[in-house]
Amino acid sequence: MPYCEVGRYADGDKWEGVRLFYRRYGRGVTKVLLIIGLAGTHDSWGPQIKGLTGSLEPADDEAVRPDEEAGSAAEAAPAEADEAGGGGDGIEVCCFDNRGVGRSAVLPNKSFYSTAIMAMDALALMDHLGWKKAHVFGHSMGAMIACKLAAMAPHRLCSLALLNVTGGGFQCFPKVDGQMLSLAFRFLRAKTPEERALVDLETHYTKEYLEETVGSCTRRMILYQEYVKGISSTGMQSNCGFEGQVNACWTHNMTTKELDTIRSAGFLVSVIHGRYDIIAQLCHAKRLAERLLPVARMVELHGAHLVSHERPDEVNNALMDLIKATKSAMKPEEWSAQPENTSETGALISARPITVTMQTDEGANAAVAVYNLLGKLQLSFLYLIGVIVMGFEHMRNIVRVMKPARVAAIES
Repeated sequence: MPYCEVGRYADGDKWEGVRLFYRRYGRGVTKVLLIIGLAGTHDSWGPQIKGLTGSLEPADDEAVRPDEEAGSAAEAAPAEADEAGGGGDGIEVCCFDNRGVGRSAVLPNKSFYSTAIMAMDALALMDHLGWKKAHVFGHSMGAMIACKLAAMAPHRLCSLALLNVTGGGFQCFPKVDGQMLSLAFRFLRAKTPEERALVDLETHYTKEYLEETVGSCTRRMILYQEYVKGISSTGMQSNCGFEGQVNACWTHNMTTKELDTIRSAGFLVSVIHGRYDIIAQLCHAKRLAERLLPVARMVELHGAHLVSHERPDEVNNALMDLIKATKSAMKPEEWSAQPENTSETGALISARPITVTMQTDEGANAAVAVYNLLGKLQLSFLYLIGVIVMGFEHMRNIVRVMKPARVAAIES
């Protein structure tokens, strides 16, 4: 199995290696690194792997292919030209399990998890593969990691695609309503793959999509079986891994300087989002896209958090547009000057996302202050709900243990 050691950490008196499990698909001079989100594994990228390479069969299990070994001076110049978006056919994709999930290392403390640390993991994997540059595409938490990677090593990116992204922190919290509170309660109670699958489906897809008929059954039934099978094969994510990845999302933040670095790096950016995403709210993605103008294009699709599964053709087309624009050396102004266009499938492509514009007058400053306060209150409210739910479960377990057993009377 292909593994890459990306670092080491102290576990008591000994040092342990941090190994990432990865897979490669397809062959070609165009390199694409896919970074998955919270609790997801590498195979969650299935529709994009198929769309980009034409196959779901891993290319091979070699750590580094002979034709990509570092130190070949004769191939250095052509490789630079190819990686910059030059000629050559074929796409090679690499996707991996982030630390804390799947077959990758699960570190024992949440301090070992942050989007910056996980961006360094991705960079180490690129070094391991011998990739000097790559198109980097991330989903959800993976998009946060991709942002950090782009700010840390902009010279290693050909382009950047951010799917269902937020700015981290309180932006990770969905809008509080009855549906979300119900999902949160059921998620905390889920102990089996079957229970977890039911929650995941309602969280990741639109109800409309789940109720579509495929043959003699609905997509919900098909996806439920696939989810149960997938979770059963990899196992439920460990508490350490889940808490660590949640910590990475909580602490994620992109500074103005980091965004300026991305904007001035010379590569194009595509921000792709499902308009009915209840996990990562669309407004946060639009705000990020606006802050990355003129290099960013906003692609809004009819879908939810897993829009990459719900609308795979539209997502794959958007990713291929980004790769082609990079190869043709399209200027940022041309990339962002595309007029708004709504396709038959409900895709809205816009270079000018509608967002809240920060003004300097007192009224605008007051609005921003109220917005930030509401965000903090929403965070506190959800935290309180979580504490109440966990407290209720704890008390119920105590009552169950202390409940006296009934003993039948023995007649003499």
